[in-house]
Amino acid sequence: MGLVTVERRGGIAILTYTNPPLGVIGSAGAQEMLDAFRPLAADPAVRSLIVAGGLPDVFIRHYDLDELSDMSDATEGVPPPPPRPSERPGGRPRKGFHALVDEIFEAPKPVVAAINGYCMGGGLELSLACDLRIASPKVKAIGLPEVRAGIFPGAGGSTRLPRVVGEAKALEMILRGLTYDGTEAHRIGLVHELADDPLARALEIAAEWETRGAEGLAYAKRLTRAALDRPVWDGLFDERRSFSEVMRTESARKALRRGRAPAAFEAL
Repeated sequence: MGLVTVERRGGIAILTYTNPPLGVIGSAGAQEMLDAFRPLAADPAVRSLIVAGGLPDVFIRHYDLDELSDMSDATEGVPPPPPRPSERPGGRPRKGFHALVDEIFEAPKPVVAAINGYCMGGGLELSLACDLRIASPKVKAIGLPEVRAGIFPGAGGSTRLPRVVGEAKALEMILRGLTYDGTEAHRIGLVHELADDPLARALEIAAEWETRGAEGLAYAKRLTRAALDRPVWDGLFDERRSFSEVMRTESARKALRRGRAPAAFEAL
């Protein structure tokens, strides 16, 4: 049996990661999830995706420290190789954990993390790549404790966390290796909502997107994701051009016809 299962509920796809006993993720699990995620992200019938943990009280605990330790040991006395194309500015890895978090981040449809338990290190980095994070108030630890192991968040944590909680809080979390329970994670804005059953709540939210225009959602996600990475006038130019493009879609025409009256628009 694999580490990743996929369940389809209408236009919602649920990817559940289960790796007993601890729920850590390594290169094999990351690649398996990536192989499951890619066709779903490209399937027009899939309107949104949910990433969930399959163990009680564990989302993804963290990246496999044994694997990282072996990788570090293998570098002893070996000069660093020249950077691969994916390691240069603008490069994109095509496999493994880095590719997984990048493709979740850039998927043309909403992705929700249903955080039912431990979510540290690579687990939090994966959830930061998702668009929404729903956590249980019973979660014991959410954070980036990598500095405790002599390293730092290397799969997007140091880049994406400041965009979520702000630079000051991100520095405190990363430099001190802090973790929070679910309630405190919600208070600082690390997760969007608390729910006793995060998966059930994620399904409720995902159901909203079943009737929304796929193109409009894709443009909205891409433009909002890019907003902090470029000058405002570049963003406005892209937004206006993209708005013209989405207005040409059949899904926009249908939705706009339904919302012609103010009361109808408010009910959409």
